[in-house]
Amino acid sequence: MEEMIKLESVSTYNELFGLETRHPMVAVIDLAKATAYPEQFKINYGVYALYLKDTKCGDITYGRRPYDYQEGTIVCFAPGQVAEVKRREEAVPRAQGLLFHPDFIRGTALGSEIRKYSFFSYEAHEALHLSLEERATVLDCLHKIEAELEHPVDRHSRRLITANIGLLLDYCQRYYERQFTMREESDKEIVVRFERLLDDYFDSSAPEELGLPTVRYFAQKVCLSPNYFGDMIRKQTGKTVSEYIQNRVVDRVKELLLSSSRSMSEIAYALGFQYPQHMSRMFKRVTGCTPYEFRTRCR
Repeated sequence: MEEMIKLESVSTYNELFGLETRHPMVAVIDLAKATAYPEQFKINYGVYALYLKDTKCGDITYGRRPYDYQEGTIVCFAPGQVAEVKRREEAVPRAQGLLFHPDFIRGTALGSEIRKYSFFSYEAHEALHLSLEERATVLDCLHKIEAELEHPVDRHSRRLITANIGLLLDYCQRYYERQFTMREESDKEIVVRFERLLDDYFDSSAPEELGLPTVRYFAQKVCLSPNYFGDMIRKQTGKTVSEYIQNRVVDRVKELLLSSSRSMSEIAYALGFQYPQHMSRMFKRVTGCTPYEFRTRCR
């Protein structure tokens, strides 16, 4: 059985590839300088990792799906994620990147904002693809971080390093949003498909069998990761997927309240609620009135 490498520290990664460790919690890496090249390994990340791949030297599997990365592609991983790497025979890894431990940014402005960089959790086929100009910007950010790591440690070091990491991630966020713009037409098609899937779900026996639909359910149906799917829907509609689903559920409740004589409990169970009071709370939160008040007022 293949051994799982628990990447709890920067030094563990450096030891794996035969690289020097200059800082215990942050590293700018260049695999062209590596002295060891494992052929196949599986990593459970305990650090944040961002790689700019100069060449495609093997296959990466993340969440049972392959990364479709190319030259000049940025791939990212966050703590808790698992990736399997299979290096092609005779291929030499060529990548530059950044590793940093979550404790390094804890208590900083970057630490409080790290969750907004949702590209860290994207599946491989949703990686960031860069132009030559964008690639140069990323490398410049990496060089700034590396220069600070080589500087003697003083009271400014941590703040300057985290600021430069934040700058790099902000640029990646810009490139990520640019990808959304480039995919606008295909994304609109996915929104239409999502709406159709929502209708199909409630027109079937799925609510009674599976309960209320989830973000993950629809993301899988359109072959996207939940985070990417959620960001795309929000950009196209101005609503989160959860809000979109909730509004559609409320519309279904209204329809059944006015077109049938079913009780509140019957309607709730038919739409996938575990308890009728859950439906009542959602309905009131969205409409400002209870289902009973709505039925009485509109009939």
